[in-house]
This record gives sequence, C-alpha cells and structure tokens, in this order.
Amino acid sequence: GKHTVHLDSKTTNVRVEPFALQMGIKFELHVTISGKTINVSEIPVLSIPDDWMRDKLELHFCKPERGGGEIENVEYDKMSRRAVITFLRPE
Repeated sequence: GKHTVHLDSKTTNVRVEPFALQMGIKFELHVTISGKTINVSEIPVLSIPDDWMRDKLELHFCKPERGGGEIENVEYDKMSRRAVITFLRPE
C-alpha cells in the first residue's frame, strides 16, 4: 500500500512492495564449555560486519531450547575465527 512519511519538516509518499529474503546461511561451530564462558572456534568467514556476527552468535547461544541463557558479553575475533561468549550465570 501507499504510506505518507513525515521526516523533519518534509513529507513524502512511499509505496511498500513485498520482496524475497535470501535464505540464511547454515554453518557448524565447535564449542568448548567452561563455567560461565564458552569458546567457539572455526567460525566461518562471512561477508558481514563483525557486529552482525556478534549479534548472530548472541542470538544463537541465548536460546533456552539450545541450552543457552542470558549473555553478558560476546568477544569475536574475525582473524582467528574464534569467539568467547560469557553468560551471566554458569547454567
């Protein structure tokens, strides 16, 4: 449909059209668990910004159905293809 958008002192009309999203990328992670942290290695190199990769890792490991929990911090190093994920609790 058509929509009117107000930005600052200007108004513009926009039209929304559906579009297809690309399929997600599946990859295998190698994980070592120790207390409140897990070490993730062999993270594939993807052409996305580092902060997006940190977000993807956080979303994956925070899900309770995957044994995850609330995350305190994600350290990601693209060069070594490793990440350290720290949870709030050692569950």
